[in-house]
Amino acid sequence: MNQVDIKQIKEINSITSATEYLYSFIAPSPMLQKALDYSKSAHENQFRKSGEPYVVHPILVAGIVSSITNDESMAIAALLHDVVEDTIISIEEVKELFGPDVAHLVEGLTKIDTIRDAELIPSNSNEKLVVSALSFRKMLLASIKDVRVLVVKLCDRLHNMLTLDSLAPHKQERIAEETLVVYAPIAHRLGISFLKNLLEDLSFSYLFKEEKAQIDTYLENHYHAIEMRLNEFREAIHKILVQNGFCEDDIEILSRVKHRYSIYLKMQRKGVGIEEVLDLLALRVLTNDPVKCYNILGLIHLHFQPLSSRFKDYIAVPKDNGYKTIHTTVFYKTAIFEVQIRTYDMHQTAELGVAAHWKYKSGGNDNIKLDWLHNLGYQNESVEDFYDLIKNDLYSEDISVFSPKGEVFTLPRGAVVLDFAYAVHTHVGNHAKSALVNKVKTSLINELHNGDIVKIELDENTITRCSWLDAVKTSKAKTNIRYNCNARVREIDARSSVNIVATAMNENPLKVEEWLDKNNCDKRAGVATDIEHFKDVLHRYMSQISESNRLKGFFSRHMLKLKLYSLRGLEIFSTSSVNDVVFDYCCHPKNGDEVMAFLEKGKAHVHHKMCSSAAKKLDAKEPMIFVRWEKLKIYNYDMIVSLQSGVGTLAEFLNFLAKLKIDINQIELGKNKSESTRYCEIGFESKEADINALRAKIEQKIKVIHFIRTDDAYR
Repeated sequence: MNQVDIKQIKEINSITSATEYLYSFIAPSPMLQKALDYSKSAHENQFRKSGEPYVVHPILVAGIVSSITNDESMAIAALLHDVVEDTIISIEEVKELFGPDVAHLVEGLTKIDTIRDAELIPSNSNEKLVVSALSFRKMLLASIKDVRVLVVKLCDRLHNMLTLDSLAPHKQERIAEETLVVYAPIAHRLGISFLKNLLEDLSFSYLFKEEKAQIDTYLENHYHAIEMRLNEFREAIHKILVQNGFCEDDIEILSRVKHRYSIYLKMQRKGVGIEEVLDLLALRVLTNDPVKCYNILGLIHLHFQPLSSRFKDYIAVPKDNGYKTIHTTVFYKTAIFEVQIRTYDMHQTAELGVAAHWKYKSGGNDNIKLDWLHNLGYQNESVEDFYDLIKNDLYSEDISVFSPKGEVFTLPRGAVVLDFAYAVHTHVGNHAKSALVNKVKTSLINELHNGDIVKIELDENTITRCSWLDAVKTSKAKTNIRYNCNARVREIDARSSVNIVATAMNENPLKVEEWLDKNNCDKRAGVATDIEHFKDVLHRYMSQISESNRLKGFFSRHMLKLKLYSLRGLEIFSTSSVNDVVFDYCCHPKNGDEVMAFLEKGKAHVHHKMCSSAAKKLDAKEPMIFVRWEKLKIYNYDMIVSLQSGVGTLAEFLNFLAKLKIDINQIELGKNKSESTRYCEIGFESKEADINALRAKIEQKIKVIHFIRTDDAYR
């Protein structure tokens, strides 16, 4: 696959070099040359803020498009994408000169700018752009029916992001925010991961400069150590695969460091520093056959201890956008690695998404059918965790490690330095900031070995490490980490409760805090998590007001009614009107995360409780409202189906169940196996309460032998 070289593109500033770049990806046909000449003529005497000829921009956009797909219509549309809006040329003229397909694409691209002008707030407004950007994205996806238009627009936005330096800082931030809220999510849902990552990282560099500088500094300072770890782990996997029958030509192993914005989001959601991001390092193993993917997975799990909670099989159950890959995370010496396993074809789809459907196929553009394109809701991403993989080794041996004074500590094999710290004392574990193993400075999640001498260096404050729960092995370490994380959340809840009550009562937060200290100190945190407790506190507060001021108490009781709003999977209780929910891009909370919400102009801005941006809002005592995820009733089922023997039939059936929003708990295959059919028993969960309706849906696809609700005692 051709990869976009952003450094190369940034250095191109002449028409000649831009044209060379375009023709390095696509052959110069007469029609393409005609479009190039036409674009040059249309944009003659037009220049960008940087001073370069304007036509360099559409030529480079066409080059980026051609690096993704060999669709000539898309390349021509990229060359002409600004002519209708920025010049006197009409869409009818484009149609007459270049045909209906190109005109259709150019019209779609022009329409995006029209929607943008209508939906996005003007640049001189003080309102937060994120609200109108979400509306813009929704309108754009509802209006643009041809996915090719979106792909060209994403390439256009990528080049705009690469040339932001010539604009004023406030414009840089505005365009970066729009890119992060509108275009990167679209690239994600179209499955074009390399575009998504580039757009996110470029936006990140303008919106969170300090945070990016910190991540860059860490990665630069640890560059050699990171490279050594990646190379060593890559060689270890390569050696194991070759020793177990894989030929050199069967596999390719790629290594990478998680991209910057992804690292930042992990830090925000977990409330941790970069050194605590577990899957910072990753390897990708490519092979030529799906079955070999599972062979590779088995060999990796046999030789390296996996984190059972971080396994996902998207080959058996692909994502809606066609993404197929096995994800697993394993321990290796001093680090934790994410390993992705996929075929070369899956790699094309993962990098290019929808564009992979026509990258190497001709004549397929008109018939691309993407039903999921109309359901591009950003927050409700479903993840199918179909398998509960292996637990810790049943026969793990103990190891003995020593303190600098020679005290012996017995730990389970696979224990890390932090396990040792907690074994010494709870205080040591809670305050551990770094360690020396055999007089060499090392990470707190470095795996220990027999005879190691360990010295722990302490910090004055308790250090919370919520993301390390899976890294430690001993129950003492797990219990204390979990306790510290819960305590941190309780402390955030206690502070949030003051703002939530103050907002509901339209009172000064300092006055509310004083009242809570006097009346409700022990249970303050419950206001942010328990709606009945929140209602009780409001009732008591109103009663006290009534006792001191009857008129004010009367208005409080009648004007401040707590209302329930159900929006985008959330339940919100507020005395003020709430008309929408905004999931802010600084932390992107997911369904089920610990969340809190700030009220701004009738909209609930939802953040992860560990988010540093939310912490600043909390400190500033900004208005807050009670929020929680909607609880949906889940029903348990068991069924036996008759499955036709054949390659891929099980994967196809599992994919069908995924589309019915069915979560599988267990599978047993091979009951009463015959040459043509075999029975498959599946235990699963569903939100569907009607057993007959659910069975009817499944029987549209396969023959059902047995079907019951396991949580119904009368069945």
